[in-house]
Amino acid sequence: MSSLSNRGANTTSSMSPTRSSSGTLSSNKNSAAPTPTRQPYSSPSYETFAPRTASQRERMTRIAALTAGPWSSANNIEEQKESSSDFDEPITLTAAMCPPKSATYTSSNNSSNDSTFSSVTDQKINNTLQNTINATQNLSTLIKHIASLRLALRASINIANDVSERHSDLLRHSGELSAAAERLQHEEQVLTRRAEEIGKPLKHYDAVDRIGPLVGVLFKESGRVVVRGIAKLHVDNDEEFVRVLQEIDEAVEFFGEDGGGAEVFGRPGSGGVSSNSRRGGRERTASQQPFQATASGSAEYYRRACALQDAALELLRVGVADRISQTSSQIQDALKIPKVPLSADKLEASLVYTRFHGISRRSNALINIARKRVETLGSGSLAASSYEDFLTLCRNTYCGARETLLTTTIRSHMDILKERHGLVGMTRLASVFLIRLCTIETALYLDFFGDPDKRRQTTKKAKGPTGDGDDEKAAEENEGGNEGGDDSTAFKRLGSSSSHQPGAAIASQILSEDATYRDAEFQSMLGSLCSALHRTIRRGLVSVLDLDVLCQVVSVLREERSAANSTSTTLAAARAVSGVIQDAQERLIFCANTSLHKEVVRFKPTSADLNYPGKLLGEKPKAAIIVEDEEGEGGGAPKAEKEEAEVNDAVAAQLRIYESWFPPMRSVLRILSKIFRVVEPRVFEDIALSAVQACTKSLKDGSSHILRASGQIHADLFLVKHLLILREQLSPFDIQLRSVERQLDFSEAGKAVSRFLANRNRRLFSMSTENALVTLLREGVSVHESSVDSKRDLEDCLRSACNDFIEHTTSTLLGPISKFVDQCKNASSDGSTDVLRKESFMNGIVVKGMFGSASENLESELGNVSTQMKLYLENASTLSILLKPVVRKITRALEEAKRFIDEVPNDENDWNSELREEVLKSASAFETRVKAATSIKQGSN
Repeated sequence: MSSLSNRGANTTSSMSPTRSSSGTLSSNKNSAAPTPTRQPYSSPSYETFAPRTASQRERMTRIAALTAGPWSSANNIEEQKESSSDFDEPITLTAAMCPPKSATYTSSNNSSNDSTFSSVTDQKINNTLQNTINATQNLSTLIKHIASLRLALRASINIANDVSERHSDLLRHSGELSAAAERLQHEEQVLTRRAEEIGKPLKHYDAVDRIGPLVGVLFKESGRVVVRGIAKLHVDNDEEFVRVLQEIDEAVEFFGEDGGGAEVFGRPGSGGVSSNSRRGGRERTASQQPFQATASGSAEYYRRACALQDAALELLRVGVADRISQTSSQIQDALKIPKVPLSADKLEASLVYTRFHGISRRSNALINIARKRVETLGSGSLAASSYEDFLTLCRNTYCGARETLLTTTIRSHMDILKERHGLVGMTRLASVFLIRLCTIETALYLDFFGDPDKRRQTTKKAKGPTGDGDDEKAAEENEGGNEGGDDSTAFKRLGSSSSHQPGAAIASQILSEDATYRDAEFQSMLGSLCSALHRTIRRGLVSVLDLDVLCQVVSVLREERSAANSTSTTLAAARAVSGVIQDAQERLIFCANTSLHKEVVRFKPTSADLNYPGKLLGEKPKAAIIVEDEEGEGGGAPKAEKEEAEVNDAVAAQLRIYESWFPPMRSVLRILSKIFRVVEPRVFEDIALSAVQACTKSLKDGSSHILRASGQIHADLFLVKHLLILREQLSPFDIQLRSVERQLDFSEAGKAVSRFLANRNRRLFSMSTENALVTLLREGVSVHESSVDSKRDLEDCLRSACNDFIEHTTSTLLGPISKFVDQCKNASSDGSTDVLRKESFMNGIVVKGMFGSASENLESELGNVSTQMKLYLENASTLSILLKPVVRKITRALEEAKRFIDEVPNDENDWNSELREEVLKSASAFETRVKAATSIKQGSN
């Protein structure tokens, strides 16, 4: 700023002489020239030569305002304007630093004005320079302040960098401290674990030495002798007893696996156990092993821990298994059950159930202790095997006691039911009884071995959120059983056989949640109890030959099996019923095959069986006449009696029609209709296949007998009638009647054996297709397969029977005309008519008489055929189907007869035009009469 001030001062001083010099020069010029008129002074403007734009002028104005400084205000400008009225424009720094303005005055009188102008201009320049200096000083102050701020900012940045470096150091030190802390924590855990490992054996050693007196076990002579005494610990003290068991189990696990005791004395529960005195497998493998001086301390303490576990489980066994056996013995002594069976009506209220319900609560609590220990230890652990053996012992003891108490009563009840109600009634009642028994036994088994937590939760769900405290208390009492309470409450919670009671639904839901009843021992016991049904029914089935009784037994058993399969608690009863169903079906199949073989295959018809059409003529229904007579005699008979009479007459008519059937076919349809719903579909189809084959053969044989006895038309209609009925009655069964029969052919066996013996290099032990024995079987024995289709055979037989009837009926109606046509065909077989003209049967008079006799017999033959067809075939459509081919054959035969007659010329063999015309008219009339008669018969039908 000082240089700028100096430069301004120098500029001002330099400008002054210049201006004065200018003034001098101007005065010299004015003196030389004439004085001009004074003009107002105007500074030269560059815009005259280069005009500025508006933006440039605005920018120059801003620069001027800035260079004027802050002390150049509007008031100073006004004062300057007032002081110098002649010069209106202010002097800026730019103007002050510019050279003076050049002007030429023409008059010397203007010198005073020039001096005045110069002084004012100098004052303005000085003011402008002063203002510039002041502004420069302000800017210098601002620059210094900015510099100080810059230094402060730089110091702040340095401080921030220092703080960042310190923060990085802090993070590094923190990470190091964290790693050190983790290392120390890991070392602490390792040391703690090592300390626990060091102290763990001591804990188990102390536990084995401390728990011995609690469970009544003392180790004398350094463990060589194990003395059993009275235990101080009671199993009813659940918390303490469970804690002791946990310590014993931990000791067994530690000494057995970590200490190697299991390798020396074996795993607990792996040894053999007798059924009478079973105390866990380890007692025979570890605790009862003799003392081994060479064994380590861990192995010895493993043996002691096993002995302690045996003693603790002995307390549980006494509380559960021994008490069950004792209770069963007391009940047998009180009721004399092995000798005197109980009544089934009083079974649920007897001591058989009440006493067991009384001990169920305590037994269930002790069994749950063992079950929870197994769940906690895991099924694969050393200590868990002892508890599994204990649970198996309890289940076997319980199932054996229940089976002993119930077997005699169940068998006696089955025998009583059979004597009172017969085989069919006994089947239904016994099945219901077994289903009920399975439900009650399952509930009792769950009282002993079920999980009370699951049952309690399910009971709350069944009652819903609205149940009150009294209901929950009652549910808990019912779950555990009552030792001194009312016995009826124990049976109410078992539900009833009726599915409409809410108690049964709740019991079913509880059983569905707790699957303990699926234990193999319990299901085996239920199966043994339910086997009484199989035993009783099987003895009755052996002597039953009636198919109706067997079908009823199977139907009833199927219904009861469906009821037993509806719940998972009665699956044992369902299995027993299924076994009885199989036996009943086998007996039914045997009886059905026996009946078919006797009544169809080996059937020998009597004269009464073959009395056709006598059987049909003697059984024509007259139901309408009987009803009319009753109405005429008693006009006021009630309507119900009339309807009943009509129904009875309709049934009687159906029975008469049924009795008119041929006995073998009647037997086949009767047997098949009975066994259709009660045997397996494949078995039924096999039986039906053989039965239809035998029946078809029997019908053919019967038709042959009727042919000899009654004539051709009766034989044909008999076969057609029964084959149509057989096909119609078999259609509802919806069976294919197809099979593949395989037969072994040994025709080449002799040659194969000869080749086998002749082969000296035969390989008997070669494991390939070249083995000699395989070759012998392949070459000597062959299998022939043949397809059997009884339905197709039946259709072929029916088609053949209908064709035979059509042929025979056509021949009967045509009479001698049929024989005449056949003779003509034989005579003209070589294609020549010369022989036919000379034949005696082609004589015109003979032919005329032949047509005359055929026309005379036509009416009677047509009536006979129509009568017999109506007698055998009651369906009008069947009559129409059979008569249409007959008419077509008669028409074709007459046309052929006309053709042969036309081939014979007149005047040969007594033929002339009149005779020919008469014979042809007779043939046409014969054909017309046949068509008219058949159409009338069909319309009347």
